[in-house]
Amino acid sequence: MSETKKSLNQKIEQLDAEVEWFYSDDFKLENAVEKYKSAMILAKEIEKDLDNLKNEIEILSEDFAK
Repeated sequence: MSETKKSLNQKIEQLDAEVEWFYSDDFKLENAVEKYKSAMILAKEIEKDLDNLKNEIEILSEDFAK
């Protein structure tokens, strides 16, 4: 079964929602560690995606500069 790939915007929205959970009435200390780990994994994915976009932009900029 193939998993659909989330866009960068979707990942950022998901991370915002996960962070917001810590400030919500649904917050439970028992779940905080797992939620934190999940948010950290997502943040690393976002960072990787941003690095890839930066590299792509740099390559395109070099092509236009020629």
